[in-house]
Amino acid sequence: MIKTVEGHFSIGSAKLALIASRFNWTIVDGLVNGAIDTLRRHGLPEANVTVIKVPGAIELPLAAKKIAERGEADGIIALGAVIKGATSHFDYVAGECAAGLARVSYEFTLPVSFGVLTTENIEQAIERSGTKAGNKGVDAAISVLEMITLLRKL
Repeated sequence: MIKTVEGHFSIGSAKLALIASRFNWTIVDGLVNGAIDTLRRHGLPEANVTVIKVPGAIELPLAAKKIAERGEADGIIALGAVIKGATSHFDYVAGECAAGLARVSYEFTLPVSFGVLTTENIEQAIERSGTKAGNKGVDAAISVLEMITLLRKL
């Protein structure tokens, strides 16, 4: 019989850092609220969640690295919104943000959930922050819970 190992969403005890970009805050605020509500519904006490605000998405990896270095969090949820404009700025910010967060996760063997919207326009961002396309903050919270429990099993 093949053995299957997977995580679940009932975390028990864990400490999480939720890093949120202030840039595009009207969008990111919906992601933060969705993530916090999800963590509450899955039994994580509010006292176990620290919200850290950074200027923009490009700063998310540095804050994540500092949190990982301190070893006080079982997982990190990174939330932000990078909306495409008329210049290549979008490509640099979105790409470096994603790569930096992945590096932190690999380097510290720490679940870092990528809840950064990378959209073509403001309408798509609004849709993904709690309206008709769901809430990617919820998805990021679920992902980090699952990965924490999975890594505990491995």
